[in-house]
Amino acid sequence: MVGMKIRATLPVFALFALLAGTRPVARGDEGLWLFEAFPKQRLAAKYGFHVSDEFLDRLRLASLRVGASGSFVSPEGLIFTNHHVALDCLQKLSTKEHNYVVEGFWAPTQADEKPCPDMEANQLVRIQDVTDRVNGAVRPGSVEAEALRQRLAEIARIEKECASATGNRCDVVNLYSGGRYHLYEYKKYTDLRMVFAPESDIGFFGGDPDNFTYPRYCLDIAFLRAYENGKPARTPHYLSFSREGVREGELIFVSGNPGTTGRLMTVAQLEFMRDHYYPLIHRRLASLIRALEKYSAQSPENERVAHDNLFSQQNSYKAYTGFLAGLRDPGIMNLKRAEEKKLRAAVEADPDRRARFGGAWEAVAGAYQKFRDYYKGYWLLEFSPHRGSDLLRIARDVMRLAEERQKPNDQRLREYRDSALPSLEQQLYSPAPVTDSMEIAVLADYFEFLRGELGAEDPTVKAVLAGRSPQQAAQEYVSTSRLKEVAERKRLAADAEAVRRSEDGMIRLARLLDGPARELRRRYEDEVEAVLTSAAAKIAQARFAVFGQEAYPDATFTLRLTYGAVRGYRDQKGRAVPYATTFEGLYKRATGKPPYRLPKRWLEARSKINLKTPFNFVSTADTHGGNSGSPTVNTRGEIVGILFDGNIESLPNRFVYTEERARSVHVATQAIREALDKVYGAQRLLAEAGLK
Repeated sequence: MVGMKIRATLPVFALFALLAGTRPVARGDEGLWLFEAFPKQRLAAKYGFHVSDEFLDRLRLASLRVGASGSFVSPEGLIFTNHHVALDCLQKLSTKEHNYVVEGFWAPTQADEKPCPDMEANQLVRIQDVTDRVNGAVRPGSVEAEALRQRLAEIARIEKECASATGNRCDVVNLYSGGRYHLYEYKKYTDLRMVFAPESDIGFFGGDPDNFTYPRYCLDIAFLRAYENGKPARTPHYLSFSREGVREGELIFVSGNPGTTGRLMTVAQLEFMRDHYYPLIHRRLASLIRALEKYSAQSPENERVAHDNLFSQQNSYKAYTGFLAGLRDPGIMNLKRAEEKKLRAAVEADPDRRARFGGAWEAVAGAYQKFRDYYKGYWLLEFSPHRGSDLLRIARDVMRLAEERQKPNDQRLREYRDSALPSLEQQLYSPAPVTDSMEIAVLADYFEFLRGELGAEDPTVKAVLAGRSPQQAAQEYVSTSRLKEVAERKRLAADAEAVRRSEDGMIRLARLLDGPARELRRRYEDEVEAVLTSAAAKIAQARFAVFGQEAYPDATFTLRLTYGAVRGYRDQKGRAVPYATTFEGLYKRATGKPPYRLPKRWLEARSKINLKTPFNFVSTADTHGGNSGSPTVNTRGEIVGILFDGNIESLPNRFVYTEERARSVHVATQAIREALDKVYGAQRLLAEAGLK
């Protein structure tokens, strides 16, 4: 799905993707635009609509980062997002007796709204340019690795000052690959409660086969509520629903938090991703999916426990399949080579530019050549060892939090700075259930994969397995751990010496991985990230010098605004694909068997529904992973839909935007109103959302 759930901690090299080879102006409706640099004139020239600052401020303050994206839709904290964004909460609220993923959830009164164990919503309330301060922290004559550490230390100080002064979450965001740094201040809502979610059979109708496709028939919606001090939050900045709904051809805006893109990468980076990094992720996802499918098939309870985990891995696997297809497309790669060649030629043609920016591309290529020697270990041991495993994530955070807290704030690993701790601790100390049997299945698969990729004689692999099979090792680590107990996590996280002495199985595993992982991280930061940060600033400046200031940075899971037209397209066989599907098409598509099975109440309500009502629709809006749950608004700022996916043709948009066939996929407001009224009878929700 377009909005696959994105962790706030992203690959460092993705955050520092270089600004190279971009076009002098964006194509068509292209652009993951910053709110503070929205192209008002460009939009007005194409669509004749003039965006006001008031429009932008209202949309920004109503938009949220909540797992992926969402928005406030009432003055009493009501949040609108996707079913698959809320799926983690539904999974954690479910029990053997009440499977809310399958059954759906509806709170008839506010008293029935159930707390989500560890969800957090962030509202962007202030933006400040801190570029000069960050770059000014670099002492003259510093080598690249030292300069990186000096910038990171200053970023830590800025974030801590902001958080201490405001009580808000404060993140310094790297934009234009180090060309600019902006301080984003967020108001946090940490008490989120489930209000409504449909059954998974309609929330994810079509399942994995229809994921990243169109036509679609999904009611991929959910409503949460933000609370403060035990009462519904007062949220004066919210969006109203359009009573008319979406119309073909109209201009729409999408406000959300797209995850990392690679449109500004150099050709050397793209080739590295194509030939090495993405294939590794693809293999790991395939292996994990097989393990989770095998586990789920053992019993209905296993299927319930693994549902969200399996969904997440399948979603990511399909996404990376599309990303790889884009990078393996000679047309896309030739386009990127031509764009980079054009920029480099413009630099070489001017002696001043050549003196300032020359050599940057070679530096990038050299850094990635070094990274080829150890990228597998870096990703498998440091960046993503805990994929699919809550228990390993908890163990590493407990261990590292205890150790990092002993250091000055500006010398810690970034994810353990003071400014990051409230969100980290909310997740770390979540009472959400952890199931031993699934943890064992996931860790056994991880150990098997680790052995296959790094080799049986690798010192870390040998230490982790200690002569045992992957299954035996996983069983031992999990069965001898008490980290399912929140009190034990808190005890260890507060005492670094206790962590070092601990015989807890998962802490022992985390310790075995930690030494090699930290060394790989240090090597990456010194040999790759430091070089990229220096070269990135040069290439960004070269890009501005050659093409001017109208540009947007690669996505960084921070708030962006995109726009486009509600419009169908022609598929690869030349067939017309209409802009919207209808309820009539949904019922025709339903076969009664998964994943095309409708919930009972939908079958019973068919006679009451207007079957011509638009259900899902597509637009040319430029969106990407993390945009799930993004409100889709018209020129009056009214919600006409919610984004939940993209078609398969849109996946290469990670690297280059195309408007011919790539489309974003949304749920239409008309469908939401029809379903809440005639299928669910959710009159309280309809009234609060202004749809009654």
